Amino acid sequence: MSSRPNILIFMTDQQRADVVEADHPCLTPVLDRFAAEGVRFRRVYTPTAHCCPARATFFTGLYPSRHGIFNNIFNNAAIHTELASGVQTFGEQLKESGYRMAFSGKWHVSTAEDPKDRGWEELFTTATGATHHGRSVDDWRAAPPEPAARKRGTVQRPGWGPFTVYSTLPDGGPKGYEQDNDYKVIRAAVDALPDLAAGDEPWALWVGPIGPHDPFNVPEKFVKMYDPSQIELPASYADRMEDKPRIYQRMRRQFWDQLSEDEVRESIAHYWAYCTMMDALFGEVLDALEATGQADNTLVLFLSDHGDYCGDHGLYLKGVPAFREAYHVPCVARWPRGIAQPDRAVDEFVTLADFAPTFLELAGIEPSPALTGRSIAPFLRGETPEDWTDTFYAQMNGVELYYSQRVVATKEYKYVYNGFDFDELYDLAADPHEMHNVAEEPAYAEIKRDLVRRMWRFAAAQDDQIFNPYGTVAFAPWGPADALRE
Repeated sequence: MSSRPNILIFMTDQQRADVVEADHPCLTPVLDRFAAEGVRFRRVYTPTAHCCPARATFFTGLYPSRHGIFNNIFNNAAIHTELASGVQTFGEQLKESGYRMAFSGKWHVSTAEDPKDRGWEELFTTATGATHHGRSVDDWRAAPPEPAARKRGTVQRPGWGPFTVYSTLPDGGPKGYEQDNDYKVIRAAVDALPDLAAGDEPWALWVGPIGPHDPFNVPEKFVKMYDPSQIELPASYADRMEDKPRIYQRMRRQFWDQLSEDEVRESIAHYWAYCTMMDALFGEVLDALEATGQADNTLVLFLSDHGDYCGDHGLYLKGVPAFREAYHVPCVARWPRGIAQPDRAVDEFVTLADFAPTFLELAGIEPSPALTGRSIAPFLRGETPEDWTDTFYAQMNGVELYYSQRVVATKEYKYVYNGFDFDELYDLAADPHEMHNVAEEPAYAEIKRDLVRRMWRFAAAQDDQIFNPYGTVAFAPWGPADALRE
């Protein structure tokens, strides 16, 4: 057996961080036991609340401005459809260093390359190059008539068709999920583990289910674990967002306000049920790993690519807006041989860019200093680097509609630069649910200016192209020279 650790990555899709906390009503018994044997990273953030750029950051250790993926690659609105020239992922680097690489589940990084082109053996893959998201003009011409009445758990969208937020599915076998596509992802990974463990080389296994991505369509077995009448509406549900960008307001008023408060509670119950199902699937992978006898020297990582609003501020899904629920992701790590003082939490900022350099360091490969992220291996050893960042940054360039949005946050304050509307500033200590935008309050002017300066310094370091001074685009309250002039 190699002295280098095996690496098992279990990345869910659209799972927010709070649902895996020990005191949260969402049931995650497997993760609770798992965390007691490892480390909870409690401030892990995605660089952008959108699948493709977030996953590209995870695989490359670079922010979107440098890896080149800005929005959904699988439709005609894609800004770029493949990684920028010369960008490496940790996959090919681990393979070159002697790791055996196996991939099961969601990719969603490039239309030109699949996991096999970046060092992985493909087991059962989804969201690869042949995928397309969208409809043609002919599809719309052939669209069926829309229902006259709104069905519970859906919103009406004339000419677009109804959008399903949640529904209850019949159980697929005794476990409830045997008919689910994610079960195929898990079974492929579980079936591959004995063969991976039989070799002399270290291995890396990617397990990427689609859940709990919308729609929250969940087998009845899991839905019945929750009573919607006992679920409280989110603290921020009362926020009508009148002091926030109009696009936020439009999303709520045009779509999500169609849901009654009881439906919001039911949607939350379905989302939690979906997360509980992911927990059960994760348990199957852990059991299979334990059966190989290699759990002690395997770094197992549970995390997600981004979150979901799931009723907070009356919103759903992700993307613009920039509230915490879409950016804050769960992250729990276990490695019996390599983690000091298990059953603890790390409260420093970590982003998805920090994992590629971590895997490289643990494999004995020197991470490039040019990466946006840096290795979190010191935290596994129980150490906190003195120069670790005290700031989180996000880059949003839109989804199928284009928005220029940047986030700069410390543990105390959060600034959002909206190139399409007025900015946001939140005093997180006084207002943890981001209900009150204080961006225009004079008392916060110097705090806002400090965060804007940080934004420009990070943008300069990451080749972020938001520097154009033209009169119709130069909207930041202080320009780059305020932070960069010598």
